[in-house]
Order: sequence, then structure tokens, then C-alpha cells
Amino acid sequence: MPVTVTRVFDLLKYNLEKFPKDEFISGKINGAWRKYSTQQFVEIADNLSKGLIQLGMIKGDRIAVMSHNRPEWNIADFAVNQFGGYHVPLYPTLAEHDIKFILDNAGVSVFFVEDEALYQKVKPICAAVNPELKLYTFNEVAGADHWTALSDAGAKNQDINLETYREAVTADDVLTLIYTSGTTGTPKGVMLTHNNLVQNFINSSVVVPPGLEKGLSFLPLSHIFERMIVYLYLYMGVSIYYAESMDTIVADIQYVKPNAFSTVPRLLEKVYEKIMEKGKSLTGIKRGIFFWSVALAEEFDMNSSWLYRFKLGIARKLVFKKWQEALGGNIVVIVSGGAALNPRLARIFWAAGMPVFEGYGLTETSPVITVNHFDHAMFGTVGPVIDGVEVKIAADGEVLTRGHNVMKGYYKREDLTAEAIDADGWFHTEDIGELVEGRFLKITDRKKEIFKTAGGKYVAPQMLENKYKESVLIDHIMVLGENRKFPSALIVPNFVALKAWCTKKGIDYTTNEEMVKNPQVLEKYNQEIAIGSKDFGKWEQVKRFVLLTKEWSIEGGEFTPKLSLKRKIILEKNKDLIEKLYKDAEDYKSDAH
Repeated sequence: MPVTVTRVFDLLKYNLEKFPKDEFISGKINGAWRKYSTQQFVEIADNLSKGLIQLGMIKGDRIAVMSHNRPEWNIADFAVNQFGGYHVPLYPTLAEHDIKFILDNAGVSVFFVEDEALYQKVKPICAAVNPELKLYTFNEVAGADHWTALSDAGAKNQDINLETYREAVTADDVLTLIYTSGTTGTPKGVMLTHNNLVQNFINSSVVVPPGLEKGLSFLPLSHIFERMIVYLYLYMGVSIYYAESMDTIVADIQYVKPNAFSTVPRLLEKVYEKIMEKGKSLTGIKRGIFFWSVALAEEFDMNSSWLYRFKLGIARKLVFKKWQEALGGNIVVIVSGGAALNPRLARIFWAAGMPVFEGYGLTETSPVITVNHFDHAMFGTVGPVIDGVEVKIAADGEVLTRGHNVMKGYYKREDLTAEAIDADGWFHTEDIGELVEGRFLKITDRKKEIFKTAGGKYVAPQMLENKYKESVLIDHIMVLGENRKFPSALIVPNFVALKAWCTKKGIDYTTNEEMVKNPQVLEKYNQEIAIGSKDFGKWEQVKRFVLLTKEWSIEGGEFTPKLSLKRKIILEKNKDLIEKLYKDAEDYKSDAH
């Protein structure tokens, strides 16, 4: 009988039966590709399951993994979930107090970490939380237990019948406990079931045309978006390749030549910025053709005229073919999530022959609620709902969702679960949105991030930020102004682009610190903000800004692991600058009078 996928681990037998291959899941580690065939992978995952059971693990036990993307992450995932354990993924960048909270709150029994740096980081935390907690490493680390000790022990054990354990796991059992980092507050453990994920990847598979062979992965598996995409790839018979790091991504793309990858908008923005910088360095007719092609791409529409399609065919041959080659030359689809994608950027990538499908969801919704795909796509929206999911817009504009995607609840927090999921089963997303044409969801902002100025006007910062980020000179921007007389912004310049602009204008570039005070530079940013503001109401427009010299990062605390702004932290870090900005504006106003 053919294998039916109802629990996540069914994907293993399903792949053995339907898509057996020599390169099932591969990862680049320390410069070398480590490849697992389907048969090898399944055997090792089974042996690790047995090793964990031999160690005393039973259904419902919590086992944590803290590692960058690599095949061993998946091996541990399947090994845990096929005997009914709860997999607790942790971001490698987590702060020590968050690691301590999660290990304690989840009651973790076994902890897999990637390398020596993480081992040294978590060892004292584990000892403090639970001296009995077993710690294993994926890399060889002196003095540490290697993960293969468990799988080797499992391979020797003939007494454990794994099928008995698999049969005891139902589709409604918890698969994973994912602690949302959030932008504020204590992490919450989101309980997602096998059914949550299985239904989500089956019904999200509309984004991936049949017949794709290779998917490149670089977003963190600790986040449900990339993890679901990996399950989706396995369901569609797509081989998975993990890039070594963002530093090696260019070489890794050229090696793998993927048909698909998932990303966050910021990475697509960076690809586009690099391409545009190269375009600006062209001269003569080549430069003319380049910018003609980009202008044409900005007008891309799903239902273009034959004349437009004819022109686009020329642009693809002369210009966009090189863009495609920069991403390996075989891209069929790119999936974008985690933040809002600029519609202009989406049009340009589509025109270049690399369709980007934007979707929407949260950890609590497994994650996909809506997604654009080849049959149904609309720029500026996050697509129609996937099968089995409902969406409605509340009276205050909040997006509510119900269906197979909604979590079981927050671990040990029935109070928070009751706040998030109402009596009729609707999950409250805290996002504000609207349904375009009655079916394409458009997200306008986070409910909690909309602020009110001192004049009583509401401002949705994300819409402004996305528009301002169209400027190549702006790397990051945060719009603020709660209870202030006008909105202002903190801007992290794109210093590479700024340096190129200064060179072009004959301005001597000294240091970043000096340049953000340069009158000509400040005037240029004033112009960029004015251009970005023109489609917004006067009360929404940024009136003042500060140029910062320090990059924002996950490690620095300004971003969550999925690159959402941690607004409260950014406000706290820059409170003196913000106060000065508003005081200077008042002083200027007083002087003017």
C-alpha cells in the first residue's frame, strides 16, 4: 500500500518509496559538502531514535536542538518526532537568559548543539537548569559526547521495534515546541502538532511546481517558515542543500544551481542593490539597455500585452539572463516571507524570469495562512488563503484565521492561549489587513506597532518604512513618533552606496561617523525621504531623521532571528538621540519665530 503522509515522520518512508536518491539532504560544513542518500538518512535517523529510546526518552519528552542548518538538524528532528518526542528548536544566536528560560520551561531532557562555541555557551546553563540534562554535539568537541554515540548505540540495539513507537503517535500529537522570540516579553512555547505541519506543507505545495529537483536553504530551520518549506520540499521530491553561511551564499548558489529557495525580503533587496550598483558602473549603450530593462520590469503585470511581452523577451536575453545566472541560472520559484515584500521589487524579479511568491503567516499558524502562487497571484498582497484555512477581517481591521493551521496552544499558558484563540476558534494575528477583490490578503501593519501622534493621528510605520527602503541609500529604517508632534525616523545608511554617491559627487569620504554629519549627505537623505513620503498624508510623513553609524543585527539585539525590528530595544538604545532630535526641532521652531 502506498505511504500516506499524516505525521511528519511519514515523509521518510514516503521518500524511500517514491523519490529514493543519492543526494537526499546535503549540507556544506567547513567548506566541504556532506551528502546523505535517502537510504542512509533514514537508517541514521532510525538509529538515533533507538539511541534516544535506549537513553530513556519516551513520547512527550522534550529534546532541544541548537544549530545552524545542516543535515544533522533534520536527522535529530525526525529521530525525535517518530517516537513522539517534542522537538524544541533554539536559535544559535539566543541570549543566555532566553536559553535558560526555554530549557527550564520546556523541561528539556536531551540537548543537541552544533559546535564547540555553542557547547561552551550552553554547558554552564544546562548544569544550572538540570544537572541530569544530556548534552551532545554535532561536531567533534573535546570532552563532549558526540551525537553519533547515540546513533551507534541505537544501531546495535535489536530489541527496539520502532514501528510500535510510530504507531503510538497520532496526527494530533505535538510535534514541536517553538519558543517565539517576539519583539517584546518572555518567550512563549507554541505547540504545533503533526497535523498542523502536514496540512500546512501539503496545502502550501501549490507554490512549487512538480518536477523541481533542487532547493537551496539558508534561512534558519529554527524558524517554522524554513522548517515547513523543507518538509514541503521532501513532500514534492526536491533534494535539499544547506548553504554554509551567508558569507558563502554566492559560491553555494553557483554550486547547487537551485530551482527554488525561500528568503526574507531584505536578502532580495541586497541582491537587487548589488545588481543596480553594477548597472550604474556601465557606460554607453550597455548602460542605456540596462536601465531601459529595469524601467520595463517595474511595469510588469500578470496580464501584459503582446507588445510588452515582446520587449520583455529582448530585455531577458540582453540583461536579465545575467541576473538569472547570478542566482545559479535554474530558478523556477522564490518564496518570500517573514516581512513585507516591496511590490516594485516583486515585479522586477518576476520580469527577470524569477517569480517571487509572497506568503503570510505566524509561528502560531504553522506558519502559512495565505500565499501567492502561479494560478493566483497579485502584487502588493500576500495571496489567497491555502485550502482548509479561513480568514476574516475584524471590525478594527485585525486579521483573524481559523483552520488546520492554528496551533494547539501555548505550552503551560492556558491564559495566553485563551487570549489568542477565541471561543469560535479564530486566532487573532495582531496584524491589520484587508481582503482585495474579496480573496487576496493585504497586510498593512502590526496592530501593536501602529502609533498615535500627539495630534491624535494614527501612523502605520511598516508601510512608510517599506517605501523609504526603496532608496538604495537606506539599509534600515525605523519610523517612530508615539505621542510626538510628528513622525521621525532612525536610519542606518547603506554605506557602500553612500560612498559611491559621494565619489560621484566629488565629496571626500572620510569615516562613516563624519559622513552622516556632512551637510550635502544630510540634504541628499532629506531628498530621499521627500521622494518616499509623497504618497502619504502630511501627518504620516517623516519630518526629521537621525543617520546612525552602527549596523543593526540579530547579535546586536535590533532584529529578531527572522529580521523583524525589535522596536522597543531600538528605541531604548537610541533614546538620547531621539530626545535630542525632537528638542532640536522645538528649538528650531522657536528660533524661526
